[in-house]
Amino acid sequence: MSEEKKGFFTRLKDGLAKTRNNIVHGIDSVFNGFSYIDEDFYEELEEILIMGDIGVNATEEILEKLRVQVKENHIKEPGECKEFLIQNIKEQMQVGETAYEFEHKQSVILVIGVNGVGKTTSIGKLAGKLKGQGRKVLLAAADTFRAAAGEQLTEWANRAGVDIIGGNEGSDPASVIFDAVTAAKARNADVLLCDTAGRLHNKKNLMEELKKINRIIDKEFPGVYRENLVVLDASTGQNALQQAKEFGEVADLTGIILTKMDGTAKGGIAVAIQSELKIPVKYIGVGETIEDLQKFDAEQFVNALFVTE
Repeated sequence: MSEEKKGFFTRLKDGLAKTRNNIVHGIDSVFNGFSYIDEDFYEELEEILIMGDIGVNATEEILEKLRVQVKENHIKEPGECKEFLIQNIKEQMQVGETAYEFEHKQSVILVIGVNGVGKTTSIGKLAGKLKGQGRKVLLAAADTFRAAAGEQLTEWANRAGVDIIGGNEGSDPASVIFDAVTAAKARNADVLLCDTAGRLHNKKNLMEELKKINRIIDKEFPGVYRENLVVLDASTGQNALQQAKEFGEVADLTGIILTKMDGTAKGGIAVAIQSELKIPVKYIGVGETIEDLQKFDAEQFVNALFVTE
């Protein structure tokens, strides 16, 4: 494991401490509290997983598979099926091989999310990561309705060492995207990262705005690879899942950035989102620095959750 990966794993493990206390200690008490596997055992496990924000759908799938494995392998002792449970959670979380195609193609990435979830910060960190991979990155500050959003993104652009195209506060976001697409083509940028508004309380306006933005990109940048990422705050648990569902109604979401994983007891929401929405969690954030935003790794995440080295 590289130093950066090792460092992130340690931070991830620390960041998941509250979630671990919430889920794993409960799971351990079930495994230690039962001497044989029966319906009560499964019911207790189900309750722990759902209370840990893993979600009803994901929990049902995980336990359904566990029942089959217990039967097939003639398992009698609860402790013997713990590894199967952990493996089933990992399988729920697999991202897929094509999740990061945009890193290798000329891409436009729209990033959406409500105020306060860490959207602008996540864009800045992602810009820094892509720049570090040798990609030529351009930012578009199209969240023109949130006061100081442009200033905040400019600060991140400076920190990441990338260019930014912005508009005046209150100006038309689509016009900023038009200017940014024009600049991206002229400068031969590899990735155009767009900060867009996330006014979920007015879905009709948001939908119209995103449609307009999409029309401009389709017309001005035909054939470019497209990503639509939604930023969600893990600490809000089921509320984050609901936001993802609602954003899914106004945009064709291709991935999720899950922020504020450190310090929340609701880290299990990563499993629920992926299972219920079939949208992969592509990045997770566990702190303030650029290094604290990392690609989501199911193996690493579940290992950090169960503290298996």
